[in-house]
Amino acid sequence: MGSVLVTYKVFPEDIVPSFDDLKAKIKGILPEFAAIEGYGEEPVAFGLVALLVQIKYPEDKSGLVDEFEEKLAKIPGVSQAQTFQVRRTSRD
Repeated sequence: MGSVLVTYKVFPEDIVPSFDDLKAKIKGILPEFAAIEGYGEEPVAFGLVALLVQIKYPEDKSGLVDEFEEKLAKIPGVSQAQTFQVRRTSRD
């Protein structure tokens, strides 16, 4: 069975020197059947940087993409979260 690889773009409320605290909070809300595949950063404007988070979900679970986006947006210090990219992969 394949997987779904989702990249979320997480915008902090303010300029942050490090995303370590936010990464820990994201790991804390991650469903047990999902896995973090990687992180990235994307400059937005005027020193503000968005955190890119790549999550792998099992293909047979539905509704998770939007549900996790909502959870990300509720983390203290997060201004908003967006689903940036969704793709299917055959690798487990």
